[in-house]
Amino acid sequence: MNKILILVVEDDRPVRNLIVTTLKTHDYKYLTAENGTTAIMEASSHQPDIILLDLGLPDMEGVDVIKKIRTWSNVPIIVISARSEDADKIEALDAGADDYITKPFSVEELLARIRVTIRRLAMLGMGEMQDTSVFENGDLKIDYTAGCTYLKEEELHLTPIEYKLLCLLARNVGKVLTHTYITRQIWGSSSENDIASLRVFMATLRKKLEKTPGAPQYIQTHIGVGYRMQKVE
Repeated sequence: MNKILILVVEDDRPVRNLIVTTLKTHDYKYLTAENGTTAIMEASSHQPDIILLDLGLPDMEGVDVIKKIRTWSNVPIIVISARSEDADKIEALDAGADDYITKPFSVEELLARIRVTIRRLAMLGMGEMQDTSVFENGDLKIDYTAGCTYLKEEELHLTPIEYKLLCLLARNVGKVLTHTYITRQIWGSSSENDIASLRVFMATLRKKLEKTPGAPQYIQTHIGVGYRMQKVE
């Protein structure tokens, strides 16, 4: 049996049953909550490894649940919502969610997102035990101490901004980072000009990093939302 404990926060019974059945079938332990108040109580008392959270809850907005949990926990939160508007996804991610799935979703997609999150948790756990001055992902290697980046043992010649961008994504492998979050981290502000600059720098970084920029292996674009560094086996 998987040791991973997943808290499912969903007020729609058929959707909740589908998620729970999927988790049971794949031997995940789970807890359920039908509203935000119960979700916060369950999260604080049972400390789940992952939270699957619906945004449209009967008693409070899912975004408020994220904000409250983030005051005391960094547990990965995957938002599951019928809201397909980019603004809703961005608000949830900026509040502290790690990922999102839009309803209707497939069981395969849900399980894939859970597996990505578990890999990220494992990497964070390993990072705490190991020397974190070097980051490795597939053929990519970042030596934080020396400020150097290598791809297949060959040094990449990155500009200071490209290097900062790559490091930011690398420190958040598997997590969707919004345009706003990235631009604030890199430039300290988030205007339309900053976001336009981000797209330019991301394009130049990809040309250096990706064998086929049109089919990226490392940096995934979430159109209208942001970017994610994928874990490469």
